[in-house]
Amino acid sequence: MSQGNTDVSEHVSTGEACTVLEALQRVSGKWAIGILLEASNGPVRFTELERKVKGISRRMLTLTLRNLERDGLLVRTVYPTVPPKVEYTSTEMALELYGSLRGLTQWAERHRETISEARARYDAAEVGAAG
Repeated sequence: MSQGNTDVSEHVSTGEACTVLEALQRVSGKWAIGILLEASNGPVRFTELERKVKGISRRMLTLTLRNLERDGLLVRTVYPTVPPKVEYTSTEMALELYGSLRGLTQWAERHRETISEARARYDAAEVGAAG
């Protein structure tokens, strides 16, 4: 799934409420789910997220963190140390979402083999129909 518009600077504040579809797109993104699940276990640092969210680039991690912070799902805390220490913490709203995200990932884990088999059958049928 796509994160949609990932450039935070391109957003224009119109004062209008976020639509349900926009909210679902933000929290259902490939990277957002992993980040939110990790942050729901307690404060997490950028480098920890980079290690734990497999396959994410630094740029995509940065953009996704900014979007989740903008949407009120994460709080970014910068500690005045050298080098600066930055932690991300889930908000109450994100913690409320945690149960649903965990259920979704458990469903995916339970059914991933069945989905893989269904894809293989579908692809084989498509190749047979095309040939």
